[in-house]
Amino acid sequence: MRNLFAILALAAASCAAADQPDLVLRGRLDGADHQTYRTVPIAVPPGTQRLTVAFSYDGKEQRSVIDLGLLGPDGAVVGWSGGNKSVFTVSAVDATPSYLPTPTRAGTWSLLLGVPNLRKTAHADYTARVWFGRTLDAVDEPPVLAPPLRSGPGWYRGDLHSHTGHSDGSCAADGGGPAVPCPLFLTAQAAARRGLDFIAITEHNTVAHASEIRALQPWFARTLLLPGRELTSFQGHANLFGTLAPVDFRVMAGRRGWSDLLRTVPPRALVSVNHPVRPSGEDCMGCGWADQEALRQAQAIEAVNGRDADTPYSGIPFWQAALDRGLRLTAIGGSDNHHADAADPQASVGAPTTVVYAPELSQPAIVDGIRAGHVFVDVAGTPDRLLALTAEANGHAAMMGDALAAPAGTPVRFALQVRAAAGMRPVILVDGVPGGWLADAPIGDGDRTLAFAWTADGKRHTVRAEVRDAQGKLALLGNPIYIRP
Repeated sequence: MRNLFAILALAAASCAAADQPDLVLRGRLDGADHQTYRTVPIAVPPGTQRLTVAFSYDGKEQRSVIDLGLLGPDGAVVGWSGGNKSVFTVSAVDATPSYLPTPTRAGTWSLLLGVPNLRKTAHADYTARVWFGRTLDAVDEPPVLAPPLRSGPGWYRGDLHSHTGHSDGSCAADGGGPAVPCPLFLTAQAAARRGLDFIAITEHNTVAHASEIRALQPWFARTLLLPGRELTSFQGHANLFGTLAPVDFRVMAGRRGWSDLLRTVPPRALVSVNHPVRPSGEDCMGCGWADQEALRQAQAIEAVNGRDADTPYSGIPFWQAALDRGLRLTAIGGSDNHHADAADPQASVGAPTTVVYAPELSQPAIVDGIRAGHVFVDVAGTPDRLLALTAEANGHAAMMGDALAAPAGTPVRFALQVRAAAGMRPVILVDGVPGGWLADAPIGDGDRTLAFAWTADGKRHTVRAEVRDAQGKLALLGNPIYIRP
């Protein structure tokens, strides 16, 4: 799969580049520094939006101890982590626990080193690696700050839409009583208990939850916590992933439209239009989406929101209509969960589940996988169902989300891999219309691969797969392969 391998190679190269610090500071402390504070200046250049430091020292076998803190350019204490953290980051919108979110303006900042113990005849050599982040995009964070939770390519399962007490998520208070703003921890815990690989926390018009995510991520060692936001306006809603950069969400009819807003979004971020056909009114202000032109600036559509897959509120026809107009928009799903303590599995975090093929479990990799369309939606949010459509023509291969060149008369061979969908039936759709292939191919137990072929007609087409249960209800929704002459 040439396109897929190119994406994996670019991701690896990007990570390797980001791993190189912008500045390395080295020094030595000795017995004369015992129970003193020393400062190490850091010249922060203009344009820096994030300051990240990784600190290490030797001499611990002699009981040498160096505690760590940070001073701003005015000499004020920005944070003090002592000996409990060797890596920290600071930006205007978020910071590692022990540190305050602080604008990283240009000037001389300083590491503050406290030395509670250093024997008279001992010494300790220290190294501080420093990164100056030029943006607040996830791809610009050094891997030392947010290493992948899991290495290696695979299908990673997650929920791309949830809310906590940082916006309008609520749950029962401990001990009962009225509902209260729900702690973010409970949503993350619900995702972990469901076995999700990632959960996006998408609060309305704020990234105030980003610092809390940094605090919780080390504890959730198997579940990636993604800081997103739901840009919520009177004229539509859209999720924004991959950046903490400030974005003005105020869309107002006749004054500022979605196209104006989306032009301010960083180019490496990802925009997904939410619940596009929900009625907009007093029950859900601005929930529907009407700005068809602005769709050209989005990268995804929430085709399945909660339990709407087989209802009039399904976003799938809206998404298919966009594909028919020539747009390449990835279909994703999101629970839109507002109650982390929901008892019903079909109303909880993870239903539906968006399953993303990515080179690793990290925020940049998941965002890139969605952008590439390497995605299917598991409507029920099962732990193991799989839907993977691939195609081959003239020696070139493609997976869901890829484009495949196939001039008129070219044989195109497709393969559909399905898992854990016994008793269900596949549906192959060409330009949104069932093509008749595999119509009599029920899916057995376990992992099954079904093959079919097609001769290209020299026109543009989308070919995608669905899996439906015995009652005809949608179980799995795949993204298309784009056939191009």
